[in-house]
Amino acid sequence: MDELLSILLPALIAGLLVTATHVPLGTVVLARGIVFIDIAIAQIAGAGVVTADLLGMDSHGVGVQLSALSAALVGALFLTWTERRWPNYQEAIIGTVFVLAATLEIILLAGNPHGGESLKELLVGQILWVGYPQLLTVAVVTVIICGTWFGLGEQRIGRIGFYVLFGLAVTASVQMVGVYLVFASLIIPALATRNAQTFRLAKAYAVGAIGYAAGLIVSVLTDLPTGAVIVWCMAFAGIVFSTLETGRATSTS
Repeated sequence: MDELLSILLPALIAGLLVTATHVPLGTVVLARGIVFIDIAIAQIAGAGVVTADLLGMDSHGVGVQLSALSAALVGALFLTWTERRWPNYQEAIIGTVFVLAATLEIILLAGNPHGGESLKELLVGQILWVGYPQLLTVAVVTVIICGTWFGLGEQRIGRIGFYVLFGLAVTASVQMVGVYLVFASLIIPALATRNAQTFRLAKAYAVGAIGYAAGLIVSVLTDLPTGAVIVWCMAFAGIVFSTLETGRATSTS
């Protein structure tokens, strides 16, 4: 039991840290109609990880983190520029960037005998193997992002600031939980609470937290892939919250 808790507790903390930054950013992404931006930037950060690995850097070293962050920030600033220049085509541009980053990873891993496994780790993450040193680093980044976001507010941060914070959040989370959970953590809570009249942010946080907690438990009980199970549990939690909010809105109208 103690051994199981020693694995699940860091994983749950990782999920809560990801939820802390992705929920407020996700509401903005949904409002702007650029829902694929997170998966695109996550793939760009992943390409940075693969590039660092190709250059022989330690997979858990500072060099990999800097490579992923640099790639994510370049991608974020590029999308800031395209949003200003071609706002009507931003979603199409984001989708194209995602495909280019994803295929670049495949190209870079083509000569790696363990390329398939590396690509799988980027997509579904290794949340069960997260250690406390990594959590500490992500916690510091989370405090910086949340402090900036809630301290200054969306209007004062501006578009460039938003994309920079977004790049930081994605970089901090993609190696822990993978591309799929990054996307789910950003979009599902925001989508599930879109009709909430009060306490929307708190309810969105609850969807994310319940999804991670339930997913970890179900994954352990069924021995199914953790990342995929968490995505499904978060989706079910989102459906329940969305149904409750819709019913509440109908009863008061």
